Amino acid sequence: MKVLQETRPPAEVYNAQFVPALFAQWGPVVSAEAGVQAGDRVLDVACGTGALTLAAARIAGPSGAVVGLDANPDMLAVARRKPANIEWLEGTAEALHLPDNSFDAVVSQFGFMFFEDKPKALTEMMRVLKPRGRLAVAVCDAVENSPGYGAFALLLDRLFGTEVGNAFRAPFSLGDAAQLRDICRAAGLADAEIVRRDGKVRFASIDAMVSTERACVWTLGGILSDDQFERLLRESEKALEPFTLEDGSVEFDMPTLIIKAQKP
Repeated sequence: MKVLQETRPPAEVYNAQFVPALFAQWGPVVSAEAGVQAGDRVLDVACGTGALTLAAARIAGPSGAVVGLDANPDMLAVARRKPANIEWLEGTAEALHLPDNSFDAVVSQFGFMFFEDKPKALTEMMRVLKPRGRLAVAVCDAVENSPGYGAFALLLDRLFGTEVGNAFRAPFSLGDAAQLRDICRAAGLADAEIVRRDGKVRFASIDAMVSTERACVWTLGGILSDDQFERLLRESEKALEPFTLEDGSVEFDMPTLIIKAQKP
């Protein structure tokens, strides 16, 4: 069996594969944790191709206004093709070129793990919130709490060494509530709350899961060769068997930790 060779740009693969498999489900959840409501002005930081941004826009409605910000122009190019009345901006979380006290809610999902200065990013997000504005920032829980990805990480360790396995684990690096509280305190958010919410990962097949990782230049796509991906696919058939359903699809739990805070 040969793993599917993706020829689309990484942002296209992210939107077509990762969004439906992982990220789309979290848009309404994170929006709810931030208390987004009709008429709100909302900022989505590290918006990617807009999974959370669109969810917030649906809730805010025509009387609201939603801004999606991301540092990756390729992600924004995909986001801008979506039929929604959203303002898309290029920029970084640590230096938001936006006015003080200008948003009712600031949200972010699955980007915070990769910010260079996490306390600074939180400080900036709080700065642009209006008084009594709400913040919700979601990160992946520990990989051990996502059993399919945990098994996949251990398989990578065994096949190619812990350096490769740890590269795959990078998105799960903040899956520790105590660590998140330390970051919040460093940002001056002593009253921030960390909540855990449950979700699922769903891929159409093991091949789809492995081919998506192959196209992900942020983790395995920049590390493993074609031959190594073929070996990974063969070995994944057994390693992921406990999570494979009768129709060949793959499904397992993927919990998330969410930082919640309110501006005084």
